[in-house]
Amino acid sequence: MNIIRIITLTLISINAFGQNKQFFYEYKFVRDSTNAKSLEKEIMVLNISNNKSEFYSFEKYKSDSTLNADSKKGILSMPSNIKMNKDRVVRDLNTQKIEFITPLEPYRYSVNQNIDLKWNILAEFNNILGYDVQKATTEFGGRKWIAWFAKEIPIQSGPYKFFGLPGLILKIEDLNKSHIFELKGIKATKGNFNYPNVNNYKDVKITYQKYVKIYENFRKNPMAGSVGAFPDQTDANGVFHSGNEIFREFEKKALEGLKKDNNIIELDLLKQ
Repeated sequence: MNIIRIITLTLISINAFGQNKQFFYEYKFVRDSTNAKSLEKEIMVLNISNNKSEFYSFEKYKSDSTLNADSKKGILSMPSNIKMNKDRVVRDLNTQKIEFITPLEPYRYSVNQNIDLKWNILAEFNNILGYDVQKATTEFGGRKWIAWFAKEIPIQSGPYKFFGLPGLILKIEDLNKSHIFELKGIKATKGNFNYPNVNNYKDVKITYQKYVKIYENFRKNPMAGSVGAFPDQTDANGVFHSGNEIFREFEKKALEGLKKDNNIIELDLLKQ
């Protein structure tokens, strides 16, 4: 993780935290609950500016930035094939309303969500990256969470959909340590931040209640949006394959992939 070392080396010490900051978190997670050793890591970014926060994958941001720049030049390029988190969380810092942006082929859903986290602040203290932090607990998404926040950084935000403590959340993990976010660096930024817009999905705005039903159906039938999308073709060996045959093969692989993706961060979505 070279990016962690680079960011840590350039870590800034600021007494007064204003807007226009980027907080870099290392996200460690276990995708398959039957294989606890299958730990994956990714760098995530919490961007604070314009009275809003945005949380996204650093790798996905780089990929989308390249696609967006190429598109403006009239170049049709393909997304990176590196495995990355494709979800994005945008929160209005005034109303606290959350827009959860997540792709489920062939759509990209913008999910409006109101979250009321009930925090229990404890008299336990630690130190992360030189900041004094205090412990707090909450329940969200079918999991119990332990957070460490820094009053020295008076921003009531944190990674993913977590917010509402009297200071930035520097670390948060569920009790099983299946999902762990930990701050690794801070960067000051200038100007307004706009996430690169890549038009490779059909954008649909929905309520969270409707998203829950859509996600439930997606887990059962992940290829529903691609029915009829595969034409008949002949492979390099001259063997004919019908579009339906190709579709079924992709469907089988998608279902097998979902079986191993059984430890999602909002576990209650699998219990609907």
